[in-house]
Amino acid sequence: MRSIAFERRTNTPKWLRIAVPMFGIAIALVLGAMLLAWTGHATTGTYRQILHRGFTDPGTFATTLVAATPLLFTGLTAAIAYRMGVFNIGGEGQLFIGAMFASFVGLGLGSAPTVVVVASMILAGAVGGSLWASIAAVLRDRFRCNEIITTLMLNYLAGILIQYLIFSSHSYWRELTGTGALFPQGRMLSERAQWPNPHIGGTPVPFGFIVGISFAVLIFVLLRSTRFGYRVRVIADAPAAAKYAGINARRTTFAVLALSGAMAGIGGASDVGDFRHTLDPKGLQQAGYGYTGIVVAALGRLNPIAVVFVAILMGGLNTAGLALQGPDFPAGLVGTLQGLLLFCTLGGEGLARYRIVIRRRAGSASRSAAPRSSSPRSAASPTEAPGLATGEVGG
Repeated sequence: MRSIAFERRTNTPKWLRIAVPMFGIAIALVLGAMLLAWTGHATTGTYRQILHRGFTDPGTFATTLVAATPLLFTGLTAAIAYRMGVFNIGGEGQLFIGAMFASFVGLGLGSAPTVVVVASMILAGAVGGSLWASIAAVLRDRFRCNEIITTLMLNYLAGILIQYLIFSSHSYWRELTGTGALFPQGRMLSERAQWPNPHIGGTPVPFGFIVGISFAVLIFVLLRSTRFGYRVRVIADAPAAAKYAGINARRTTFAVLALSGAMAGIGGASDVGDFRHTLDPKGLQQAGYGYTGIVVAALGRLNPIAVVFVAILMGGLNTAGLALQGPDFPAGLVGTLQGLLLFCTLGGEGLARYRIVIRRRAGSASRSAAPRSSSPRSAASPTEAPGLATGEVGG
């Protein structure tokens, strides 16, 4: 009998690393076309509309970059942690806390020069997200708590906290005059605290997106060309070897989670400084940036540079989905297409890491090779079996 097994590839060819994701995207497009045809939509026309509404129509690419900016930061959040095998599901909550810290600084330094305010908000967001992620790091280190559960639960705590600051208290973040006294809302940042919006090639680009690209390059270099990145790779690939080499896994894990949370926190600072200009609990919680960032990191194969392009792709799909949403085009259809893209790409990733091997079971092979005879004397007697098994011959 034959059995099918999966063996991990010891060396993956470069062409396969490129071909497999492209093949996964092609399969996702084919499955998406089948879904569109089944729901009564013209396949070619729908894909053309998604391309135009998300990327090529005048002004749409700027909207796509707005949607891509928070996904870039939360994608980096997941990619950094997952590269070491640490499952940080808490990008959502870390982004909330980063937004809270950044808005606090932005409100307090509203009269300072814009450069000072923006730099302080970025730093504050990084500190807030890092501190929130460090809670999970401490629980993992001291009490062996699973970081998947702790980071997930911390998301809910962060959401409750920012809800309390705006809707259930007279906090520093809440507007207490005018309409804010009747309808709870956050205080607006001054113009000096609002982040600049530079134009590149005639397209307005969120300043946070530029910051995100800069951090993606820095993280790529950090993980690829430094001792810290080497320790991360060794701990991820061979924990026993890392322990034998004297690498402090606890300290490295703590640093990875802190850096991961800092990226989400800067994403929260960008949300406040670039777009909302206030701490908006409902808007942040409805967006779901943290969970979508996990998808972005997975599609980017945990590569910080690839995360930039995947964030733009996902931002374009979100923009197109909102533009096409209507009676004939349900909102969930674009989300389903995104899910197919994730499923097919991750399936291809599995084939890139493992190969299928067909084996013949040893028992069945030996039985088929053994000679058949009706004479009982042709078989080895119990006393002869040990000698035959060890290759010994008597006489």
